[in-house]
Amino acid sequence: MRKFLKIVGKVIAALVAVVIATLATTTIVNASASRSEAGKIKSYGQRVSVDGKNMNVLIQGEGAETVVLLPGFGTAAPALDFTPLIAELAPHYRVVVVEPFGYGLSDTTDKARTTQNITTEIHTALADLNIDRYALMGHSIAGIYALDYANRYRGELTSFVGIDSSVPTQPGIDEALPVAAMKAAKNLGLTRILAAVAGDPYAGLPYDDDTKEQMKLLSLKNSMSATYSNEMEHFTTNFVAGQAQSFPRDLPVLEFAQKNNTDVEGWLALHEEQVASVDNGELVQLDATHYLHHAKSKEIVENFTRFMASVSENQK
Repeated sequence: MRKFLKIVGKVIAALVAVVIATLATTTIVNASASRSEAGKIKSYGQRVSVDGKNMNVLIQGEGAETVVLLPGFGTAAPALDFTPLIAELAPHYRVVVVEPFGYGLSDTTDKARTTQNITTEIHTALADLNIDRYALMGHSIAGIYALDYANRYRGELTSFVGIDSSVPTQPGIDEALPVAAMKAAKNLGLTRILAAVAGDPYAGLPYDDDTKEQMKLLSLKNSMSATYSNEMEHFTTNFVAGQAQSFPRDLPVLEFAQKNNTDVEGWLALHEEQVASVDNGELVQLDATHYLHHAKSKEIVENFTRFMASVSENQK
């Protein structure tokens, strides 16, 4: 029996040693690759000073009306991810993509990722660029931030447009997230391995190879940064705070939502409630995944243009 236990002990020790050696290797490889990749990231947009840090903003198109785009949580490079939507909007509007701190080419920040801090920073960047009249168009969690933004800066907004945007009362907001484990996975190089085996998330979509490569590099760089992690840690409190808010009744609200969202119970009903809470509200259902703008940008822009024309007509 003792001999057997000794053998088992040696096997376990050997396995532990292999795991430790493997993780040490992936950690070193990850650190080395990260340094190498930093030099491959290409610049785009322009830097705007906010709280002594640089926030990246991309502006395209020269239309008389302005659309400001805000990303969903964790979008590594918003200005690149929104490429199909920008292509549809830019011929008709001035398009402004704000990359909040921790996203794209923007700096990280130690300031808490509360809704109010995030919206204040975004507004500061727009004010610095003298952008003071625009439609606010946001994907996913931007819907939570937009509630606060619309109430604080209502006079600047022509409308809010949600792209499968989050709703404060959606189920699952109180679920604990394994932030510490995800940080460890990033530092140990496991996130890099998972990304490599996961395949191309943009396969079959209208992105060229160079854009996809840049998004990959920025995803590896930005995921699980201190700023990214802090935003995750504030999910529940930010959603709960949003439950005390609603869009101003006189703000036109156009919501695009997944037609068949099986992940969030009552998804369409939640958005129907939001559009019913304002004088000019509309819900458009699209048959696509959560990132509606990847495949349905043309439909989004066509419906947005029609909706704003009807709003203008009603205001005459």
